Amino acid sequence: MKTSHDARATSSASRQAKIGFVLSSEQFPVTELIELGKAAETAGFDLVWSSDHFQPWQDNQGNASLAWLTLSALGQHSQRLTMGTGVTCPSYRYHPSVVAEAFATLGMLYPGRIFLGVGAGEALNEQAATGEWGDYEERAARLAEAIDLIRQLWSGERIDFAGRYFKTTRARLYNAPARPIPIYVAASGPKSMRLAGEKGDGLIADAKRIVQQDLWQAFEEGARSAGKDASKMPLVSEHMVVVGGQSEAEKYARLWRFMPKSWEKYVNDPDPLDIQQQAEQEVPLQEVYKDWPVSEDPSVHIQALQKLVDQGITHIFVHSPQADQRRVIRFYSEQVLPHVERVAAR
Repeated sequence: MKTSHDARATSSASRQAKIGFVLSSEQFPVTELIELGKAAETAGFDLVWSSDHFQPWQDNQGNASLAWLTLSALGQHSQRLTMGTGVTCPSYRYHPSVVAEAFATLGMLYPGRIFLGVGAGEALNEQAATGEWGDYEERAARLAEAIDLIRQLWSGERIDFAGRYFKTTRARLYNAPARPIPIYVAASGPKSMRLAGEKGDGLIADAKRIVQQDLWQAFEEGARSAGKDASKMPLVSEHMVVVGGQSEAEKYARLWRFMPKSWEKYVNDPDPLDIQQQAEQEVPLQEVYKDWPVSEDPSVHIQALQKLVDQGITHIFVHSPQADQRRVIRFYSEQVLPHVERVAAR
C-alpha cells in the first residue's frame, strides 16, 4: 500500500522540478531586485518570486516595495523566467477584482510566465495599511471567496458577484488572460491545507509540512472535493540557504528572527518594530537557521536541494538572507544547480 509520500514521489517522477530564486522585497530596494532577477535568469534559475508586502516583517529588514511593479519591470529585462508573488493577500489591502486585473495584465505582457501566489495575509500588511483584520476563520473565508471571484473575472464574462465579503456589479475584464495563470495557495495548518487543495492549482508550504502526513491528507481531501488529484498538483517551497559559515548565518538570521514564530504569534502584530523586539527576546538565533544549509561546501547545498526534489517538491525557491546576493547566485549557478538531478529519484 502506497503512503501519501510514495504518491507524491511517484507523481513527481514524470515531472522536472524547477528551481527559483527569491527576490526579497523586505531586504532590498526595487532597483536592486531587478538586477538580481536578471542575474538569476543568466545563472540558470527557472523562476523568481517577489514577496508582496506593505511593510517588512521586521523593522531592520529595511525595505518594502510593490511586488507587481517589480515583476512588470523585471519582465522587460528577462526572456524566460517564470515570475510571481510569494504571496499576495487578495482580500484586505487589495480587492480581488484589482488582483484579477493586475495579473491578467501581467499575463498579457508575459504570457505563460506568470503565477499568482496567494495567502490569508498578515497584520503587518493588512491591518497596518487598512485598519482591517480578522480572525483566522474570517481570513480564510475571505481568501476562498477572493479566489472564486478572481477566477470568474479571468473568464472574461460579465460578473455579478454577491459574496459575504466581496461584491461586483456587471464587472468584466476586457483583457482576460489568454493563457491560464496558476494560483498557488499558501498554507500551514490543516484547515488552510484543505482550502489550498480545494481552491488552488498548487500548494505553497514549508517542505516539512508538505511531508507531514496529517497535513498532506488535508490537502488531498481538499483537492479531491474539487475533483483534483493532489499528487499531480505543483508543490512550492521556499528554501533558506547561507553560502558561508556560522558567523554569517548568525549575522543574517537577525533579519529573519521572526520566522520560527511567524504564524503562531507574529502574524497578528501590525508593527514590524514590535515584531523585531519580541523576536529578539524570544527566539534564539540558532533556532532561526538550524534547518538551513550553512556552508561553502557545494555538496551540502546540493544534498539539501536534492532532498527536496526527492520528496516531490516541484517548485523550489532558493532564498538567501545575505547582503551579497550575487555571490550566492554565482555559487549556485556554477557549483550547485548543474549537479542537482531535477527528476525525483522515487
